[in-house]
Amino acid sequence: MARRRRRLRRPQGTTELVAASAVALAVIVLLVRAAEAGARAALAHWPVLAAIVGVAGVAAAVWWTRRRTATRARLQRLAQLRLSLAGIDALGDQEFEYALRDLLVRDGWSARKVGQQGDQAADVIGRHPVLGRIVLQAKHTTVGAKVGSQVMYQVKGTAGPVHRADVAVVVTNGSFTRDAKVWGDKHGVHWIDRDRLGRWAEHGIALHDLLRLPARTPRRRALGGPAATRRIRREGAHGSAR
Repeated sequence: MARRRRRLRRPQGTTELVAASAVALAVIVLLVRAAEAGARAALAHWPVLAAIVGVAGVAAAVWWTRRRTATRARLQRLAQLRLSLAGIDALGDQEFEYALRDLLVRDGWSARKVGQQGDQAADVIGRHPVLGRIVLQAKHTTVGAKVGSQVMYQVKGTAGPVHRADVAVVVTNGSFTRDAKVWGDKHGVHWIDRDRLGRWAEHGIALHDLLRLPARTPRRRALGGPAATRRIRREGAHGSAR
């Protein structure tokens, strides 16, 4: 049987009101005296308190300076980042996603790796002050393997409605089927195959220059939408039937 919670009852009658007032007054007096005692202690030991505050301030300044220096050094290293195709081929799936994130940062995007189970066709998400929001789907594979149209359907179906992306890109160190390229070009899903990846990662061409991404205007809506998602699902079903 559940125990009933006790609620404070308001004072009733003159006697209870007087008693409650006396208790409240006593609490206020104790708080005032405690504050006065604290102030006297602070005045008596102000050099110690000042030293503590000074040390804390210096420590905070040193920490902030080191963090800023480390961030600047990392950005400088990334600005010169070059990755060979042979080195990319030797990466694992997770390492490949981190490499794509770093390439985006090199090109001026603020990017983070998000790929994991249930990522809804997004491995890296980036933001750019002019170009908007980008979603990358990474497909690290053997050189001879090809990415099919199904991947393009998935990315198109989630890039806008789920991730609010303005740009969707599928990146592989392999290649794409002809149908995947045609479908991606038609529906605004950019693709980076081995040749383009080499130009981006190894030769240092910025992704937005490689793909000729336009500046995003306030009127431009995120990629896709409910109607676009329904159309993509229908086309994906037709493509699967073929």
